[in-house]
Amino acid sequence: MEKHRIAVISDTHGLLRQECIDILKTCEAVLHAGDVGKPEVLDQLRKITKTYVVRGNADKEWAEGLPTELETELYGFRFYMVHNKKHIKPDLADIDLVIYGHSHKYEERTEGNIIYLNPGSCGSRRFRLPITMAVLTLFPGEHRIEIQEIDCQPELSENYSLNDFPPKDMDKLIRKIVKEMNAAKEVSEIAAKVHADKALVEQICRIYATHPGVDVDGILNRMELKDL
Repeated sequence: MEKHRIAVISDTHGLLRQECIDILKTCEAVLHAGDVGKPEVLDQLRKITKTYVVRGNADKEWAEGLPTELETELYGFRFYMVHNKKHIKPDLADIDLVIYGHSHKYEERTEGNIIYLNPGSCGSRRFRLPITMAVLTLFPGEHRIEIQEIDCQPELSENYSLNDFPPKDMDKLIRKIVKEMNAAKEVSEIAAKVHADKALVEQICRIYATHPGVDVDGILNRMELKDL
């Protein structure tokens, strides 16, 4: 039975993990849904396998030549790619699978005859979200697609190290938490909204509440994260 393996990744943000590279080497092509991060990542991908890519919102001047959306056909299947699902075009006639990214969260659903797939992020870890990608197995004879979600690294345990958070992400996370706290939201509600561990959110809220006027740097200092 004829079948083909296609890798689907997104939001590498300048980091192509060895775990991903090992899987990519077993695939006939890779579809990257944007926020590549660096041209070096794109160079790496193209050396491994045939690469299809769209530009993400974090891909700056170097990526001006990349399309913001892409429609292509592989082995009799029609693919449509865009970085943010908010920008998916309304006319998807003859499309079999829509691929997007941006949220760093794996998502897979079917509407009518169209499969919608966000492979998550396989680059830098964002808060406590898992590091994921997907592998498609295409069966042209049956016009059937099998999708495998792949967890490239185990989810952080309850005893995770805060060094797993890039400093830019920590800054953004703290600002979001403070904003939600000022809106009188509960810790559990904030944690769910910002996709962060409840204990971490509670720690940030406690520091903010007990140190009036404290800024992001002040919170980081009190969390011993300033030198991350």
